[in-house]
Amino acid sequence: MTYATHVLRHSKKIGSSSNLIRHDSAVLVRWFSNGTRPSMEKGDDILRCQFGLISGERHNIPKSFNRCYSGSAVSNNSCRTVSPRMSCGNALRTTIAPCTSTGSMSFIRRSSGSQAPSRRGFSSASDLPPHQAIGMPSLSPTMTEGNIARWLKKEGDKVSPGEVLCEVETDKATVEMECMEEGYLAKILHGDGASSIKVGEVIAVTVEEEDDIAKFKDYQPSTSDATPSPKAPASPPPPKEEVAEKPVTPSQPKVSKPSAADRIFASPLARKIAEDHNISLTNIKGTGPEGRIVKADIDDYLASRGKEAPAAAPKADTSLDYTDIPVAQIRKATASRLLLSKQTIPHYYLTVDTCVDKLIELRSKLNSLQEASGGKKLSVNDLVIKAAALALRKVPQCNSSWTNDYIRQYHNVNINVAVQTDNGLYVPVVRDADKKGLSTISEEVKNLAQKAKENSLKPQDYEGGTFTVSNLGGPFGIKQFCAIINPPQSAILAVGSAEKRVLPGSSEGQYKFASMMSVTLSCDHRVIDGAIGAEWLKAFKGYIENPESMLL
Repeated sequence: MTYATHVLRHSKKIGSSSNLIRHDSAVLVRWFSNGTRPSMEKGDDILRCQFGLISGERHNIPKSFNRCYSGSAVSNNSCRTVSPRMSCGNALRTTIAPCTSTGSMSFIRRSSGSQAPSRRGFSSASDLPPHQAIGMPSLSPTMTEGNIARWLKKEGDKVSPGEVLCEVETDKATVEMECMEEGYLAKILHGDGASSIKVGEVIAVTVEEEDDIAKFKDYQPSTSDATPSPKAPASPPPPKEEVAEKPVTPSQPKVSKPSAADRIFASPLARKIAEDHNISLTNIKGTGPEGRIVKADIDDYLASRGKEAPAAAPKADTSLDYTDIPVAQIRKATASRLLLSKQTIPHYYLTVDTCVDKLIELRSKLNSLQEASGGKKLSVNDLVIKAAALALRKVPQCNSSWTNDYIRQYHNVNINVAVQTDNGLYVPVVRDADKKGLSTISEEVKNLAQKAKENSLKPQDYEGGTFTVSNLGGPFGIKQFCAIINPPQSAILAVGSAEKRVLPGSSEGQYKFASMMSVTLSCDHRVIDGAIGAEWLKAFKGYIENPESMLL
């Protein structure tokens, strides 16, 4: 019997109310700690304002509501009466009128579109007033941990909704984290430069009253402040002995019902990798939100399994002089994604030589016009991006990605451009490159490259790409190379340098000089067949060797 049913049965005040479950004006949320939450029914969490709690009145509430049942979904230290009211940002704020409990309780703050996950905490200790714990936010789909680049607010500062609290370094960029409620920053638990902070881990505490700041000087989050993870429900107490107990006959076998605790929560990518490596998810402990198993957990398990029964490690040569360089989040993310790409994507490579004499000639003419109008010069890479975008429009099969059930073909041609920085490799995106002019592409690439070097790219600057271009020829003089596909894309173009070569002339015994550039297309064979890849390279070569066609 659920508690909502219990209330309906015993409360004369609401027993005849026909609109009990139709009112949405106020909801009463009860959050129970000690791992008891998963065992509660949905109906237990929603009671309506017929009790009069929304106005702060204390009516005669049925004892069946206030009483705590040992061994059931509610323990003796988690019974409270809560009066909710709605505040700005659609966040549910709560005030507490204590019943018989002396235990601590955390109320999850619910808001839509919130960057910073936070909880309103209430401690049984009299020296800790109501406060709000701010956790490390998840700012990208692949983020499992982050670093604090710097705090823009210091302890004791007043904060308002929309103000930037700190800069968080994710696995792809540095992102500003905004405050969602008005108050005072009472405690910073992870200062500037703090690294490897798990998503959901408390990084700061805010309070509503300035006088409460000093009370959090030595505050340390308790285990209950950590990100809640699914736990098995408390085992019920042994049933009371009955006078006559009906025996169980052999013809009535006992059937165990699956419980919520038996379910394993894991991301689709983690399940795919575990299936490929024949790994049982029951052997892995999840570190993601709500105990969810993520890709990093599978990688750690594979690494630890490979280290079982290791051979005796040779002693380090103490004569070697070395420096251990900290690994930035972007480099960790790049390493993880490229390793996944090479392990799970069947690569194959197609290389073609293109004559760029006409391209260089056209670029010189266009740059003369750019200088006359005060614009920036075009690079060879700008024309390569435009040619690749038009070739994708002509051969859309290469503008696709693989899923287990279908191939997704994109209608937008968004080109990622690889940019090397001191922090690592970034791939900002030029959206709808097939529809933009060369001067627009050139300006966007230069601006994005500058933001990448300053580590100030926003998620919209690098997400949503459908194809990638990597050029090591112009900047570094690399003749030819093979690039690794950037998942979930299905192809990447590696551009080498242009060099003068001697080629056969139009007649026998004659020769000519030409500037040739080698390009290599890396393809995912699950999506792009060899003939399709060759057709794309043919279209690309046509635009490079006849660049005027790109202007039509």
